[in-house]
Amino acid sequence: MTAAQADLPTDLQANFLEMPEGLRLDTPGVADGAAIWRIARDSKVLDLNSSYSYLLWCRDFAATSVVARDGASPGGEPAGFITGYIRPDKPRTLVVWQVAVDHAHRGRGLAGALLDGLAAKVAAHPGFDALETTISPDNTASERLFTSFAKRHGARVERTVLFDAALFPDDDGGHEPEVLFDIAPLFR
Repeated sequence: MTAAQADLPTDLQANFLEMPEGLRLDTPGVADGAAIWRIARDSKVLDLNSSYSYLLWCRDFAATSVVARDGASPGGEPAGFITGYIRPDKPRTLVVWQVAVDHAHRGRGLAGALLDGLAAKVAAHPGFDALETTISPDNTASERLFTSFAKRHGARVERTVLFDAALFPDDDGGHEPEVLFDIAPLFR
């Protein structure tokens, strides 16, 4: 069991943390930044941040992020990840920034297991009761992931436009508005 798993409440481990065979949930470290950047790049769906930003994320926001490690590979290479942070103006809300699974591990329920694991990890600290994320209107896989998460946890989902397409300075007319998914209440 990793340190991240050891920090998870026992009832949540039993109810929500079924990782696909051969994978384990863990907290990312700086050494994972390059692999996480490659998974994000290869997804062809995520907005790719600089490799430097993934290194910083693994250093500064590791407590609110998770990786799935491939138990078969030496050193436990990341097979998927979720990056998140606690909203400064809403300290009871976890914002999920990015979710990605390596191509070789798709179709096994890994994204859902990572999301459940991250929520359980953050819920181990008192006060967490909501999750937010933004999803582009054409990203049906992410919409299904978060809708399914809400259903598993008995939470409601509210959808609103967070950032209209006109707000993006690099918009060439092809950017769609980002839809905010507000999922609450959780773990009451």
